[in-house]
Amino acid sequence: MPAAQRIWAGTTLADRRATRRRQFIDAGLELLGSDGTAAVSVRAACRTAKLTERYFYENFTDRDALLLAVYESVAEEARGALVDAVAAAPQRTEDLVRAAVTAFAELIIDDPRKGTVLLLAPLTDPALTRRGSELLPAFTTLIQDQLPATIDETERQLVAVGLIGSLTNLFINYLNGALAVPRDRLVEHCVQLLLNATVS
Repeated sequence: MPAAQRIWAGTTLADRRATRRRQFIDAGLELLGSDGTAAVSVRAACRTAKLTERYFYENFTDRDALLLAVYESVAEEARGALVDAVAAAPQRTEDLVRAAVTAFAELIIDDPRKGTVLLLAPLTDPALTRRGSELLPAFTTLIQDQLPATIDETERQLVAVGLIGSLTNLFINYLNGALAVPRDRLVEHCVQLLLNATVS
């Protein structure tokens, strides 16, 4: 039997490694999401995860690799929340849009650490800026797919990119305190912004 599949204390080595990796990602989320990129170091991650450096380097080559793993984890959670919200909503355009905006707001506002990781940290950390640019098309496509088929493909892409930029800046300014509006007002504004774009 391969070493990764051998059972010890009721779990396999692969399971224990996955658990430790998750502990480090959770620790990175706490550090990055609460205190910014300057707070994240190998030592701080180990202390927060309550694991040794040996286990850190079992999962990550360096601090930047942990930062990227934390960012990608939150980005995937956001993408999944949007997809699930749209899939569960009635197929009326307004219901789809409202479900998506509400799900995104719940993710990044109810847990501000995730909002910080997804939207604020990439503004100051070059590694996250690059990765954010690479992942952005996936979110643009989610919006583009909801635009009317009567709009030609180029215009759909232009509108989707513009909307992503607008929505991102709205949430960034809300999270950093520059936009002092009630949460429900922010959500409603984003919903209307998207609805206006879906009118063919």
